[in-house]
Amino acid sequence: MSAVADGTYPPPRTHPFRTPTRAGPPTRVQMVGGNTAWLVTRYADVRQVLCDPRMSADRRRPGFPRFAPATDSERAASYFRPPMNWMDPPEHTVTRRAILDEFGYRRIERMRPRLTAIADECIDDLLAGPTPGDLTAALAVPFPSRVICDLLGLPYAEHEYFETRTVTMMSRTAPAAERTRSAHEVRAFLDEVVTDKERHGAQDLLGRLIARQRAEGGVDHEAVVSMAFVMLVAGHVTTSNMISLGALALLCHPDQRAKLLADPARTRPAVEELLRYLSIVEAATARVALADTDVGGVRIRAGEGVVAVGMAANRDPDVFDRPDELDIDRERRQHLAFGFGPHQCVGQTLARLEMEIALGRLFTRVPSLRLAVPVDQVPVKEDANIFGVHALPVAWAAGASGAPE
Repeated sequence: MSAVADGTYPPPRTHPFRTPTRAGPPTRVQMVGGNTAWLVTRYADVRQVLCDPRMSADRRRPGFPRFAPATDSERAASYFRPPMNWMDPPEHTVTRRAILDEFGYRRIERMRPRLTAIADECIDDLLAGPTPGDLTAALAVPFPSRVICDLLGLPYAEHEYFETRTVTMMSRTAPAAERTRSAHEVRAFLDEVVTDKERHGAQDLLGRLIARQRAEGGVDHEAVVSMAFVMLVAGHVTTSNMISLGALALLCHPDQRAKLLADPARTRPAVEELLRYLSIVEAATARVALADTDVGGVRIRAGEGVVAVGMAANRDPDVFDRPDELDIDRERRQHLAFGFGPHQCVGQTLARLEMEIALGRLFTRVPSLRLAVPVDQVPVKEDANIFGVHALPVAWAAGASGAPE
């Protein structure tokens, strides 16, 4: 059955690879943020919820599951136009279509040389520093941050500004006022960036979005800022955590890492298995019912919140053989790490490529890489809505240069 230790959700996730929530029938839980919701954990039930038009993604609706306590002023405040991931069709369909081509496979694949160069520079920095070094600080954080800044046309010199504030925004234990202030500050930063692009133009994703809007009759400034906000946050936080956790998982599973080193062509399937095995995002798949709906044999009433737990669905034993094992040769890869249905992550092709390049280059260049502390001493983000590790101490053989090919 679905297990939540103290009856509240989300429970602390204290180990990098163990999940506190298992697949089972829908159950009622008390949310950390104070209201109640249905926890949906089986693979088939999660897919149903994420595809059902009677399940709204609009977090402003009463009953939407709250992942962190909020003050009345925070709930009432609107610090930006509701982003795409809060929208329902038809508004969501139109907004998503406006950027879909930007994340098409061919366009993203053309970024491979640039992404490889950035990853190599980050690995150079790791190897030039002291050993043990912090893989999170040297590679996992700066690599996707530089990539999303390139894509959106943001000044990377400001990366510490938005990275630190994003950490606060994602924390369930940070005071509500601090979370709100951090979101306001990131939004204000992006407002300035978008204003500059409106005045001067730019050959980047935001510049192209502005140019298309202008050609269609006028720029919707708030909509562009909102889009920039969600792409900046989603574009670096999730991938950063997956790179750290992916590296950690391979370091802790030497047999799987050996397969990867013996055959680099296994990198792409390894990425898919790591996405299934680690499943770091939960809040993005919360919903609220617009009408009475039957899910997994349970009647969910209109106005009741639902949390579709991809982490549990991706370890559903009815779907995945040996679900708690990491197996990069696993045949079935239909995981739900990027969600499912109309809100499936629009940037998933880029995220996959970033993971492929970061992990592939890292282990190819530094095959002697090893964890510098026991796995239970790696500091995990117990209180974050997007799971990860605060730091990943690693070491490598003396004299290793890891020179790029």
